[in-house]
This record gives sequence, structure tokens and C-alpha cells, in this order.
Amino acid sequence: MLTTEEILKKVRQLEIKSKKITTDLFTGEYHSAFKGKGMSFKEVREYAAGDDIRFIDWNVSARFGHPFSKVFEEERELTVMLLIDISNSGLFGTVHATKRDIITEIAAVISFSAVNNADKVGVIFYSDVVEAYIPPKKGKQHALYIVRQLLSLEPKGKGTAVSKALRYFNNSTRQKSIAFVLSDFIDANYEDALRIAGKKHDVIGIKLYDKMDMKLPDAGLMQVQDAESGKTKWVDTSNNFVRYSYEQEFFRVTDYSTRVFKKAGCDLLHIRTDEDYVKVLQKFFISRNR
Repeated sequence: MLTTEEILKKVRQLEIKSKKITTDLFTGEYHSAFKGKGMSFKEVREYAAGDDIRFIDWNVSARFGHPFSKVFEEERELTVMLLIDISNSGLFGTVHATKRDIITEIAAVISFSAVNNADKVGVIFYSDVVEAYIPPKKGKQHALYIVRQLLSLEPKGKGTAVSKALRYFNNSTRQKSIAFVLSDFIDANYEDALRIAGKKHDVIGIKLYDKMDMKLPDAGLMQVQDAESGKTKWVDTSNNFVRYSYEQEFFRVTDYSTRVFKKAGCDLLHIRTDEDYVKVLQKFFISRNR
């Protein structure tokens, strides 16, 4: 558990790091990846040469006997929602950071990118229950509050239930939002909730995994503990079949999340704890602009 002093120090470090990433890399990328995606109807006016014929209002045109066009305006302000998995499996990491550390950094970067663009940002923290909800707001102080919560919130629940977070999001968020779901997605049965969310919102999954989530080292007999259930057991990591089965289970979980996101028409990014997440996010934002 971090002390208040340590939390404030880490908030400051994350603010500085996020600021650098936000200004160096996301000045244009974040903005153009998401701005202009929402259009709201403004008015109907007489058709003028060069108007897109897809926007002719046929009902009004028929009534007046000549063509009228619908005029739309870009919705400048966005609402960004972060659905953040704070379950205990996020405490795992073997390289230079845990999954939770990377999730915290990515969430901080997205929060500061949003407030820098005068967008609102809100958070749903979850484990196998919804742990906390921060309603979307604008402003730097709000982003700093989110970062403080990211660093200090301890889960009450033991497992992971992505579906509960998505359902809470579906029920609590009325306007169309951009939602980032950050988790290791070691879970199942969230396809229905994701499909419903994906119909209304722009949902992007960010799946964090560690090298050792995928491959067991050949290190003889090891006692391992499930971070979420607390159960311990002995595993013979020298056994080829044990290592093969472990790897297959990782691929099964990964394939499931990839398939479910694709089916729901949502994006899913895979980030390993020893990778540069900035490059992965930047590449994604750029691909969005195209």
C-alpha cells in the first residue's frame, strides 16, 4: 500500500511523463483519430450545387417541390470512458513493470490527452464487481484525481468480470462515448455486453499481457499461486506437456478475446508489459485517421 506522500510523488511523475507523451506524440493523433466521428443534425436548407446527394431530405423536398439538404455539424466535444480492470491478476509482471503499472500509465496518458483536447473523461474501475465510478468531467484537476485513484484504489473483489463493467457502462452512459477497456481479459462470457456497447459506442480494448503469461520457464518444480483465487499448487515446469498446456491456455484466452471484439465490431490492441505501449497506441491512432 502506497503512502499519501508516495502517491502524490507518483501522480507528479505520471503527470510529467504523460505530458511529454501527449505533447510529443498525440498532439494531432488523438485529436484526428476521434474528432469528427460524431455528427449531429443542425438544419435543413435548400440544395446547393456540390451538396452530397446522400444528405437530401426527400420528405421536405417532396413537400416543397424542389430539393433540400440536411446540414450536420461536427460534435466537437467527446466523452472518453476508461473501463479499468484493477483485479489482482494485474499485479503480475516479470520484466520491468506489472500489468497494473502499464494500465495505470496508459490510462493517465489517455486522460491527459482527453483533457488537453477539452474532452470529458470518466472511469469505471472493476474487478469481479464494479469497484468505483468517476463521472466524466473536463479539466486537468479531474485528470489528476483519476490518476490518484488509479494509484490508490485497492480491489474488494477477487476475480475479473468484464461483462459487469460493460453492463454498468451501458446503463450509466447515455451519450455516444469512446470507451477504452483496459484489462488482461483473463475472463469469459462478456460477448453480449460488448456487442451492446459496440452498437452505441466506439469501444477499444487494450489487452495487457506478460511474457510469462504466455510461456512458463523451464525451472523445475515451482509453487505457484493464483492471484485472484489465492489457491496455490506445485507445478513441474520441466515437463514439456505442462509447458505446452500452459501456452495453449494463453492462446485460447487470447483467441477468445480477439474473436469476441471482432464480432462486436470493436478494436482490440495487444500490449506486452515489456513493449513500448506508446508506439502501439500511436500506430493505432494513425491507422484510425486513415
